[in-house]
This record gives sequence, structure tokens and C-alpha cells, in this order.
Amino acid sequence: MDAADFSAVLSEVRRFVRERVVPLEAEIDEKDEMPAEIREAAKKMGLFGFALPEEYGGLGLSMYEEAQLMFELGYTTPSLRSMFGTNNGIAGHVLMVGGTEEQKADWLPRIASGDVLASFALTEAEAGSDPSTLTTRAHLDGDDWVINGAKRYITNAPLADVFMVFARTDPDAPRTRGISTFLVPAGTPGLTVAPKDHKMGQFGAWTADVYFDDVRVPATALVGGEAGLNRGFGTAMGCIAHGRVHISSLCVGMAERLVDESVEYASTRRQSGKLIGSFQLVQGLIADSMTDYYAGRATVLEAARAFDAGTDTKIGPSCTKYFASEMVWRVADRAVQVHGGAGYMRGVAVERFYRDARLFRIYEGTSQIQQVIIAKALLGEAARG
Repeated sequence: MDAADFSAVLSEVRRFVRERVVPLEAEIDEKDEMPAEIREAAKKMGLFGFALPEEYGGLGLSMYEEAQLMFELGYTTPSLRSMFGTNNGIAGHVLMVGGTEEQKADWLPRIASGDVLASFALTEAEAGSDPSTLTTRAHLDGDDWVINGAKRYITNAPLADVFMVFARTDPDAPRTRGISTFLVPAGTPGLTVAPKDHKMGQFGAWTADVYFDDVRVPATALVGGEAGLNRGFGTAMGCIAHGRVHISSLCVGMAERLVDESVEYASTRRQSGKLIGSFQLVQGLIADSMTDYYAGRATVLEAARAFDAGTDTKIGPSCTKYFASEMVWRVADRAVQVHGGAGYMRGVAVERFYRDARLFRIYEGTSQIQQVIIAKALLGEAARG
């Protein structure tokens, strides 16, 4: 995107986030629902397709540009980003990475516009950070594929119009092979979405279990066509690598907000007749958080540059996901500490962000999985003993 155009997009998103969404954060948290007017505004701004190619109606942002956009979106409740994050991220990228030209032309314009909400159905009860152990299966019956199994914690499942479903199509293949991806529209007979989950935080972003009981889809639902058969694991890993940089950027945006909240409180709250910002131990907490935020921002931008260049699409995404998710958790914890008792009260922003931030260390691969990925990539055979 032209630099001037991109700057205008960032400015518009910043105003939208800070003037329209931030004032609604407490309401979104309390009602566990994103207001319809915010959803419609996001559609008009092109936020459902910012990472999708321009030829399909998206904004076509690079990873480096996307990271900067996510810094702005991360400044408010993460349920805003979650509303359109799967369209741009792990769900939309399934088609970008592995779809046929016909599948891209059919689905991507509707996903980019927000007319279709896509959901990424990979995680299972016993296949989370390591999706190679998934047990959902699909077999051919005539010209159709029949899917059976269950998925867990699927983002936007209660609202989704289409699911990108990962299923084992060759049970005799090694774990990381024999997995394929299917486009399954909501409402397909046999597909059931459970009631939404009641989570610790990130209210307004809905997840739910999804069940497949003899769900029958045509051969054209196989992502990538015949060439995509048994190649779903590679597709998933490509999508998740992008998603790790994406989520890291969101963590940085939240850290900036938490630093701002801490500075504002320390500059106005008095204790023992003094502003608490005059106490050096409080200053230390804020200084550490600013340093964490600064380092996280630099790490994300470097990972995004390398991702765009194709020079690092594995170690960099894992390093930045590991650092940024742990970083924002430290910043959130310090923000609550700066606020003292007020930071433990519902209705105070830092209490809400403390709950919201906890999830970042889990999804898109836990911190422990990132450690394993990084170490194995560096050590090679030595990591296997």
C-alpha cells in the first residue's frame, strides 16, 4: 500500500478505536457482546479483509503493515480484533495458502467484505498446541466427503458462516501427514455448534465446541482440490506462523494501553499526601513496563520484516509470540500493582486487561510450545538426543 494511504488507514483506525470502541469496553465486557454498530463500522473500514489480497477485495497489507495496524487495534478490548481476526488470519489464510483459484474467487471476496465470517476449526480436546494428533476424520463416500469428530474452543463458532475444518483423511499416514482441510458452511446437516464458552476474559469474543456427525460435503469442499489431499497440516502451520506475528502485535498494542493507564493513575492518585508517581518503587514498575513494551514493539517489527522477506517464517514468529505474550502479561500484572486495590476491582480497565492478557500465553501455541519450536529449530538432531 502507498505510504500516504497506509498512514491515513492507521489514523482512521486509531480514531475509531480510541473514540468509539474504548468508551464501550466496560459494556462489551459486561454484556459479552460486540455492539452491532461497531461490527458494521469495521466492515465499512475494510477491517474484515486488511490482510487479504486486493484482487479479492482486501487491503493487501504486508505483515509489517499489519503489525502496525494491530498495534492500534490492540489498544482496546481484544474482542474487537477477534471479530475479524480469523477472516484475516488463520481462517482466511487457509484459502490464500492452500485454496484453488475457484475457491479463492468464491469465498475470499465475501470473507474480505465481512459478509461471510470464517472460523478455523483445528483444535480438539486432545490436539491443541500439537494439532498433529487430531482425531476428527473424513472419508470418501461416492463423490462426497463425510466428516466425523469434534473441535474445541473454536473462535467465532457461534457466529460463523463457514468453517475451515481439519480432518484426518489417511489414518495410516504419519501424524503430520494424512490431514486435509475442508470448507464446511454453517447449517450443513450434522454440524452442531455448542453454546458459547464462559471464559475468564476476552468477553465479546465468542468461542464454542463444534461437532461433526456424518457431515457430508462435496468433493469441491476439499481445500486445494485433489492437490490439497493430505496436505492440511502444512497449510495449518503456514497459517499459524502468520497468526503468531499477528497476535504478538496485538500484545504490543495492549501493553501500550497498560503503560498509559499506569502512567495516568500514578500521575493523579495520591497516597500519604503525595502523588504515587513520586515513589521510586512505583516509578520502577512503570519503567520496567515501558522497557518491556519498547522491546516487544521492536521484536515484532523485526519478525514482521523477516516474514515478509521470507527469510524467517518459523523461528521469528515463535520468538516474537513467546516474548510478546509473556511481556504483556508482566505489564498487565504491574499495571494492577500500580493501581493497588483499585486494580482488583471490576470496571477498572487494568483489571479487565489482566484477565484478557492471560490467554495470549496459550493460544496460537503455548509459550512452552514456542520454546520447543525455537530450541528444535536451533539444535536440529541434537534436540532429539
